[in-house]
Amino acid sequence: MNLVQRVQNILIKPSQEWPVIKTEKTSVQNLFLGYAVPLAAIPAVCQFIGWGVFSRWIAGRVLGFVIVSYILTLAVTFGVGFVINALGPNFGSKQSLENAMALAVYSMTPAWVGGILYLIPAWFIYAWVMWLFGLYGLYLLYLGFAAPMMDTPKDKQLTYFIITLVVVGVGIWLVRTIAWAIFFHVGFGVVGL
Repeated sequence: MNLVQRVQNILIKPSQEWPVIKTEKTSVQNLFLGYAVPLAAIPAVCQFIGWGVFSRWIAGRVLGFVIVSYILTLAVTFGVGFVINALGPNFGSKQSLENAMALAVYSMTPAWVGGILYLIPAWFIYAWVMWLFGLYGLYLLYLGFAAPMMDTPKDKQLTYFIITLVVVGVGIWLVRTIAWAIFFHVGFGVVGL
């Protein structure tokens, strides 16, 4: 798998790329190490630069925040893939951990690539654009269900997708809330930064 080509294809022509992804037999380990780990680093590095250099926050505190966010983002992505796989039989789907993880990982691509906007110190600008990247990621997830990555019957794809959205939404909210509470709220200076 060529990382740059996969990013371009999943962003520009996802309807054509999902069937290609389904035919690949990429292990969960290779999917994370070869795709998720480097791409999830984009928002982390850009947040550190944008917030640590161009803001009034202490760089050490920002570094701690982005490291924790990075780790939790990968953990939530893995969790979403695990949930997609576990929920599969409830929707008449075939269980395939590799396909479920591919759904979770590749649908995060817009948010990870869009993380470059964290270099801009004007949070009010990138906040809205990041929401758009997130929505596009949800659209990619929907297309993955419709591909069908999990061999879900057509009449159950929408329900399966909506249940997954709830899991994704709660997971992302938890990641940001936990990381923010640890590093930026008074009284939560656990790491002594």
